Amino acid sequence: MIKLLSIIIIYAGFCMAQFKSLDFKTDSALDIEIQKIVIDLELNKDFDVGEDGIEQISFALIDMNGESPILSGYNYKNFIYPASVYKMYVAAEVLHQISLGEYSLRTPYIIRTPNDVDKSKEISRDPRPLLKDGDTVTIEYLLDLMITRSDNSAANCLIDVATRPRINQMMHSYSWFGSEVTRKFLKRKFEDTGYDTIRSTETSALHAAEFLYRIETNQLINYWVSQQMKIFLGRQLDKSKLTEGFPPNTMMYHKTGWWSYWTHDVAIVDDGKVKYIIACFLPIEEEKAIPKMKTLANKVHELMKLRNH
Repeated sequence: MIKLLSIIIIYAGFCMAQFKSLDFKTDSALDIEIQKIVIDLELNKDFDVGEDGIEQISFALIDMNGESPILSGYNYKNFIYPASVYKMYVAAEVLHQISLGEYSLRTPYIIRTPNDVDKSKEISRDPRPLLKDGDTVTIEYLLDLMITRSDNSAANCLIDVATRPRINQMMHSYSWFGSEVTRKFLKRKFEDTGYDTIRSTETSALHAAEFLYRIETNQLINYWVSQQMKIFLGRQLDKSKLTEGFPPNTMMYHKTGWWSYWTHDVAIVDDGKVKYIIACFLPIEEEKAIPKMKTLANKVHELMKLRNH
């Protein structure tokens, strides 16, 4: 009882002692350069996303190379379906609860249907088997699968572990309203009561970029959570999107997402000389989006080097 009370008090303090809002500077010259890149790639238009209608990109950039971070981008406040990118929000709250002592990375977890949804691996070369009903794994194993392989079964399990109300309390504590985690990665008929009719999860490039900025500056919940998040994101197995456009010596800590019309990548980028945050959400099918992402990454990286040489 004493331990539980302590956790409640600590968690209440976390929610009440709201973290200082991020106050980024802007640069009109950088905005113009970013707009040029977007227009050159023909990303400045409406995209048909089937039954969901018309959508636009959501793109944010935070230049971290000067005395103060500078925010730029294109439509970065636009909310868009994030596909698997929102798994990083789930991971943050799981790690938060671990830091409170509620359980540990080594705590065992038993997989139960209907959470075991994956029938194939998102990254086929990953040797780890698909999760199935009855498997016992650790929370750390689930976190790594969810982030590095973008495993949907692992994500469903960890959404249950963290719970959506507490994930969203964490999101609200940073004023990331509109980016609530509303859905698991399964059909609505298998959803928990109350979540079977709720809107799909959305986020914006601005919120994703702020999330990564807090990780890089150790301001996401606490130092331990920030560092753990960076470790998991640094082990990302999907190298098919923005990664293709960066020099080979570039370190990326990122989460990708793709499904149907949606292709996304959000990253902390550091080549030892320039460092920045990039959040790219494209309402475009993967095969069409990947070449654009490669060019976008290359142009943005060259711009960052030119600005900060």
